[in-house]
Amino acid sequence: MRVSRLPRDPGPAGWNRLLPQPDAPRPLEGDITADWLVIGAGFAGLAAAHRLSKQAPGDRIVLLDAVRVGDGPAGRNSGFMIDLPHDLTSDDYGGALEADIAQTEDNRLGISHARAMTEEYDLGPEALVMSGKINGAATAKGDAHNQSFARHLTAMGEVHEHLDARQMRGITGTDYYLSGLFTPGTAMIQPALFVRGVARGLRSNRVTIHEMSPVHSLDRQGDWVATTPAGRVTAPRVILAVNGHLNSFGFLPGRLMHVFTYASMTRALSRDEVSRLGGDAIWGLTPADPMGTTVRRISGIGGDRILIRNRFTFDPSMEVGAARIARVARDHDRAFAARFPMLAGVSMAYRWGGRLCISRNGVQVVGQLDDGLYAACCQNGLGTAKGTLAGGLAADLAMGLTSPAQERALAAGQPTRLPPAPIAQLGARLHLKWAEWRAGREL
Repeated sequence: MRVSRLPRDPGPAGWNRLLPQPDAPRPLEGDITADWLVIGAGFAGLAAAHRLSKQAPGDRIVLLDAVRVGDGPAGRNSGFMIDLPHDLTSDDYGGALEADIAQTEDNRLGISHARAMTEEYDLGPEALVMSGKINGAATAKGDAHNQSFARHLTAMGEVHEHLDARQMRGITGTDYYLSGLFTPGTAMIQPALFVRGVARGLRSNRVTIHEMSPVHSLDRQGDWVATTPAGRVTAPRVILAVNGHLNSFGFLPGRLMHVFTYASMTRALSRDEVSRLGGDAIWGLTPADPMGTTVRRISGIGGDRILIRNRFTFDPSMEVGAARIARVARDHDRAFAARFPMLAGVSMAYRWGGRLCISRNGVQVVGQLDDGLYAACCQNGLGTAKGTLAGGLAADLAMGLTSPAQERALAAGQPTRLPPAPIAQLGARLHLKWAEWRAGREL
């Protein structure tokens, strides 16, 4: 199969730019053989390679990525590993009770796997910390969404805490929010620090990682043969951990939705600016309305900064240009100014976009695609937790291991078909515009 498109990620991945320059990449050169080939070094691919390294320690594992580790989508998210239901197509993230209980159990398995890698490779609390998160409500409607979600969490038996306007101001330093809903089970990560740290740990565990090595074709010649610009890998078993680029390998056409979301990160705040802002030095806030604005305040490597993330666009081409980033930047600046008027004059140091893959029925693609070929894809907007889970499940499946989580994933079936392309594009774009308009001040 000829790979039809290669990854194109808009703007610099800000999280990665905060870290020291990595060692020079080692693109694949020449022909090599392996027992296992993992394509994609994001959350799913790293988790798959880690599981294989533990369960098949004598096997040779090769991992390929088209770009530098941390520069792809894994380094472009907001850094929330969310355990609870987080359905971006709903009003308040929740869905059917029993399904949400199972989803929470699965998300926690993904977080547990990430925590195990953090501890094994001594990545430290800045890479991953179990800090919980806040759903921030800026409007009465947002507060109603939070109350509805809180009732759903009570029915699920999940712990949560209501925060009033005074408490929200004490945490965030701003009086923008009327209320908040705190839940303790979210892990907050510095995504580039995490994935680069896991990759470094895997290399020490005899996993070979070749960056800047996009796969141009994947063919069955007895074993599978993956061809890159300067080499080939031959392996009997392959795990595709490429999220929406599963379509680019020829699988599930017309079943995956490709969406971009966008983020801006400030320059490091001065001591005077930190004093004017007040609040806690580290916190993470998702919007009460799923189409609203996510905000993080970070402190550590790279200084004290604020990240703003909002806007979703439907892009079946899996590409967006610089003009889109510039248009979205204006929305980010308005959202930042509205929330932090005391920081007037603080500029954004980095702006970027990141790809999501979503299915209409909310299922992941975890399973066997062909003899010796497995998938850990379509993370439905929660790639940090769901991707880590999917990578581990795909590796287990390939090794003949089973678990209740794997059985749930296999029983979920395929993503449902999308309408014909022109209708899907028009419908998705109109829906996103309507949902963002309805979000109002939450955006």
